[in-house]
Amino acid sequence: MARPSSSSYASRPSVAITARATSREAINNALRNAKVATEDDDAISYAFDKGDITPVTHTNASKTPFDPELLPSGQLSLSLISIQGFWTGFALAASLITAPQLAYSGNGLWRFFAFLGSLSLFHFLEFWTTARFNTPAAQASSYLIYSNGTAYNIAHTCAAFEILLSHFLFPRWQGWLSGPFVATIGLAVVILGQAVRSTAMATAGTNFNHIPQQARKEGHQLVTEGIYGVSRHPSYFGFFWWALGTQLLVGNKLCLVAYALVLWKFFSDRIRGEEKKLIEFYGKEYESYRAKVPTGIPFI
Repeated sequence: MARPSSSSYASRPSVAITARATSREAINNALRNAKVATEDDDAISYAFDKGDITPVTHTNASKTPFDPELLPSGQLSLSLISIQGFWTGFALAASLITAPQLAYSGNGLWRFFAFLGSLSLFHFLEFWTTARFNTPAAQASSYLIYSNGTAYNIAHTCAAFEILLSHFLFPRWQGWLSGPFVATIGLAVVILGQAVRSTAMATAGTNFNHIPQQARKEGHQLVTEGIYGVSRHPSYFGFFWWALGTQLLVGNKLCLVAYALVLWKFFSDRIRGEEKKLIEFYGKEYESYRAKVPTGIPFI
């Protein structure tokens, strides 16, 4: 094979120098021809470092629009949203790992982690579904972790205590009527309730509100298609059966009865009051819809 001549080696430094000089000249010309940004605009400077051009953007932070609701004390608090997202995800992951292992080994504490996982997924989906399908209404409280009322928090605290007390002090009580068959039914009811509620929120979109509206908003529509053609209050149907399913799943007898009574009374009153407003908003259209579509909650 023929070797390159010495002249080819000698010519390479000059070629490199010429290329670098050409590159530097092009850069200098670009800089001289660049427009100078005004005081209110972002200023862009370029640094020449070892043949590379590095853009550096200097933002005039004092002139950037800022929503105070994004602060920790605001309704759109980014810090609070991130903290709730982190802990719901952490609790869900821990539950998905721990509950099956404990159940497989015959340790009844799997029930506590199954309940924790159900709660974590519910609260995460409350925020995610709102943020995805009803973006204008999404805020830190959309997780419903701290904004769903004192009674809600007391109910779930009592359920967790029943699991733990039954496991450590009354294992026979916990094992009564709470075998694999009942737990499987409970899991199926939890999945059904969660799926229906999340689907209802997604279907309604911006027409969905966690808080019943006292006045009809501009553009608000009566949603009757999809899951709303099966239940006229599918989000309530979903939560009602999801909550009862969690108690079947974990084998809580006292809280199962208490949940059923309290939730039935709550949704009975709430639906009655909400439908009065819906009749005011939509008149005969809603009356006709109500006559044809049930709620899916017994005797309501």
